[in-house]
Amino acid sequence: MPKSHTPGVPKLLRVLNDQAALQLLLDDGPQTRAQLAERTSMSKVTASQMMERLQGRGLVEVVGSKSGGRGPNASLYAAVPSFAYVVGVEIGPSSAHGACADFTGRIVGRAEATVEGSTDPVAVVRRVVLDAVDAAGVEMGKVARIELGTPGVIDPATGEIGFSWDLPAWHRGLLSALNEELPPEVSIENDVNLATVAEQRSGAAGGAGDFVYAWYGRGLGLGVILGGQLHRGATGAAGEIGFLPVPGGELPTGGVVTRLSQGSYQRVIGGQAVVEVGAKHGFEGTDPAEVVGAAVAAGEEGAACLDEVAKGIALGIVASCVLLDPTVVVLGGPVGYAGGLDLAGRVAAQTVQLAPVNPSVVAGAVADEPVIRGAILLGLEAVRAGLFD
Repeated sequence: MPKSHTPGVPKLLRVLNDQAALQLLLDDGPQTRAQLAERTSMSKVTASQMMERLQGRGLVEVVGSKSGGRGPNASLYAAVPSFAYVVGVEIGPSSAHGACADFTGRIVGRAEATVEGSTDPVAVVRRVVLDAVDAAGVEMGKVARIELGTPGVIDPATGEIGFSWDLPAWHRGLLSALNEELPPEVSIENDVNLATVAEQRSGAAGGAGDFVYAWYGRGLGLGVILGGQLHRGATGAAGEIGFLPVPGGELPTGGVVTRLSQGSYQRVIGGQAVVEVGAKHGFEGTDPAEVVGAAVAAGEEGAACLDEVAKGIALGIVASCVLLDPTVVVLGGPVGYAGGLDLAGRVAAQTVQLAPVNPSVVAGAVADEPVIRGAILLGLEAVRAGLFD
């Protein structure tokens, strides 16, 4: 390495060491300098220097002590929860839900706002963000990032909403307007992609580098992780499986598919289709997740209903598997979570009958607010990465 680069090496090593130590504290909770030294393969002197630097930046603090046998007790260090906050927001056709989380990821404030009928997306987002921050009891100046999850196609080049079938008032230019209106940086991500991140980090994917997350509910979607990273596609349309052409979902003769059309796969196993399958088997309802949940609870009496739903789901799963060959397929969305292990097993059985693939189909594990949790994870990841740029 040229001499001109040499002075940068120690600084880079310090940054990497500090980043690794902070991540350990965030992942595993309070630790002593000796524990950090052992887990990072550094000397105790280096670990002490790391803690001094991180304390100096207000990132870590002493939260107690631990007996180490002979000699004085060792100080326990932890990340400072109040160092920074992020807000995750999930936008649906009728309502928006927001959650404010501290630097450790703990949710400390929540809010909700009505979306249905609103023609001012900026006002909706501003209201739910301000209310969530107020509920958390923190100042807006402590919020470092807002991560917004919405149905639709997000342009990966600009971060703007290109199109949302469920939210016609949410259009290109919204991201710029939000960043002008709100002090923290705002980012927009597809809601299914955020749920995928939640399952990747703390759910059923088990840390797999290549997996797909299949969302079944009112609408359909597929989150794709390749090489450990979200795959969004050239225009952000990767995973829009509602338009996947499948048997039984053909348009009327002469019909042409447009963005405003109900896609072929959506016709076969979208929310309305699941409701109709349930009614056919005696499980009445208007919510597809409730229909599937009732079929699961019915035991053998619900088997035929679940088999028919699984058959429809398998059409999309097998298409994903023969193209991407993922390690794991995670069934999520309201229908996937409601069906649980019972539905996942039936989908796996149906899939092997359609193609020579044998994917590991598992039930999603982050049934509680997967979109908001994914938004918080991505938001915190961006904030923490920015600390060491």
